[in-house]
Amino acid sequence: MINLMQGDCLEKMKAIPDGSVDLTVTSPPYDTLRSYNGNNDHWGEHVWKEVISELYRITCKGGAVVWVVGDATIKGTETGTSFKQALWAMDCGFNLHDTMIYKKTGGGARGSNLCYWQNFEYMFVFSKGRPKTVNLIKDKPNATAGRRNSGVNGRGKNGEKRYKKVTLTAEVGRRENVWVIPAGNNTADDKTDHPAVFPESLANDHIISWSNEGDTVFDPFMGSGTTGKMAKLNNRNFIGIELDPEYFEIAEKRVKYG
Repeated sequence: MINLMQGDCLEKMKAIPDGSVDLTVTSPPYDTLRSYNGNNDHWGEHVWKEVISELYRITCKGGAVVWVVGDATIKGTETGTSFKQALWAMDCGFNLHDTMIYKKTGGGARGSNLCYWQNFEYMFVFSKGRPKTVNLIKDKPNATAGRRNSGVNGRGKNGEKRYKKVTLTAEVGRRENVWVIPAGNNTADDKTDHPAVFPESLANDHIISWSNEGDTVFDPFMGSGTTGKMAKLNNRNFIGIELDPEYFEIAEKRVKYG
């Protein structure tokens, strides 16, 4: 099922039933860093607070929201909006399940001339209670692959060693929560005019981590449709909303035919 809507996400989200979304993967506007064809003029705390509150309503028990965000630097200081949004999500009832980092390679934003180059964004993973789906990606090579572990599993309160079954260390272990993704990671069909496209692998890996086939994935700031494309390729249902008609047309083509 693919359901794409053009319009204001706050209005369109009203039609989404309570607890019907398994996973949201989205990237809201970063303060006023970009204009998005002038559509960012009305963006602010009064909007994102309501969006996050609505996300809590439509997220199912055990569902998750991946909120990819960064901060603007204004007059030499970062706004801290990303932290405010994370704290507000917790006020709404979400758990802050994981604070992840999307580290870019190949360049970054200047920010302030008095600071180091900025080359990462936050990926907050909010969950509605205990996550019902956790498919951790295991692709981190283990330095001790193939070796027998000691079998020691810490000590009890009395100082005695606790033991577990001796096994061989696997070739790979679970990935760390800092994801290094090269610039230009997207495929050729995503060289669009949208000013802020996140990598397909970022959307793909979150989708397979926090949802299963047949689940419903949502993006209220659909942009060029990256989340929708990867949801479809991974056999998930998808609901997407985009305010700008030009970007909506790009997203519709990518999600339905990409």
